Amino acid sequence: MVTAVIVDAVRTASGRGKPGGALAHHHPADLLGRVLRALVDRHGLDPALIDDVIGGCLGQIRQQAVNVTRNAVLSAGFPETVPATTIDRQCGSSQQAVHFAAQGVAAGAYDLVIACGVELMSTVPIGAATLGEDPYGPRIAERYPGGLVGQGISAELISARWGLERDELDAYAARSHALAAAADFSGEILPVDGHASDETVRPGTTVEALAGLRPAFEDERMRERFPEIDWRITAGNSSPLTDGASAVLIASETAAERLGLPVRARFRAFDVIGSDPVEMLTAIIPATRRVLEKAGLGIDDIDAFEVNEAFAPVPLAWQRELGADPDRLNPRGGAIALGHALGSSGTRLLTTLLGTLESTGGRVGLQTMCEGGGMANALVLERV
Repeated sequence: MVTAVIVDAVRTASGRGKPGGALAHHHPADLLGRVLRALVDRHGLDPALIDDVIGGCLGQIRQQAVNVTRNAVLSAGFPETVPATTIDRQCGSSQQAVHFAAQGVAAGAYDLVIACGVELMSTVPIGAATLGEDPYGPRIAERYPGGLVGQGISAELISARWGLERDELDAYAARSHALAAAADFSGEILPVDGHASDETVRPGTTVEALAGLRPAFEDERMRERFPEIDWRITAGNSSPLTDGASAVLIASETAAERLGLPVRARFRAFDVIGSDPVEMLTAIIPATRRVLEKAGLGIDDIDAFEVNEAFAPVPLAWQRELGADPDRLNPRGGAIALGHALGSSGTRLLTTLLGTLESTGGRVGLQTMCEGGGMANALVLERV
């Protein structure tokens, strides 16, 4: 097998995913195109050498329709010969793009490939893709009586199952903002029209202020269906709606050497798995166990973890179940503070994980993301 390596990674700063947000005036293809262009320009790389561009995007309608990744490639000014495709593994779409890209390199199909992602939630709000239609169909309704639920309800079910109290969730959310506010992201952010800091970070966030927020997903029908829920998930302990784009340049080790490209990390192992689509957000636990086994590592061998903070109970349940060192979990804050631009989040987490390992001298990192429909991706990389 060919060794797949990371040459570079870059992201935009997050923008609030609503009209008036710092990135809301950009077209998604143009925003991602800027990131793609920066990734090759930083190394004087001829983009004609890129074998493929694999992008993640969840809301593939409106401005994000018609293969937004291909449109971004053209917007970036890459030669028309550079192909691209857009994939949807829900919140893990661009992490899956990384997996496909690195696996393509390992199989000998690519020498140079970009994995990337974009989401402008100000342009395509969450839930807009269904437009009131049922995406599941009657047979899924038969299999899961009562029907599938939104991720907010799933987060409530996790809180109830693991006994996570409201003050614990709010304390974790405040930690995310405090860590993100203290971190230096300048090495990973591509300024866009002067926007160079994450708009969603609130440095003054306190547990006391978060305690005043009302539960965001409580309603009468869900109260009747799930009497075990105590309703603890709020806007404050959830990730905000966000705009953003990010990209990672992946190469074979021999191609990087031939082209004089730096190598920042090597991939060690990958995993993807499905789980209960009602509880939905817990597949990160078995995915982590499996990717560690594939890498021949234990949980204590990992120097930094990036576990996507879709909701505070997700990383907390993961940490409790696996016994990971809490100080190594999202040490620069996570999506509760930095934002969760859905299709971009996988490559955003990878960009941040690389920066964490390099700034701390850590060697091995693990990244995992929960995904809609009850799935998760996980990967292990080793810093060079």
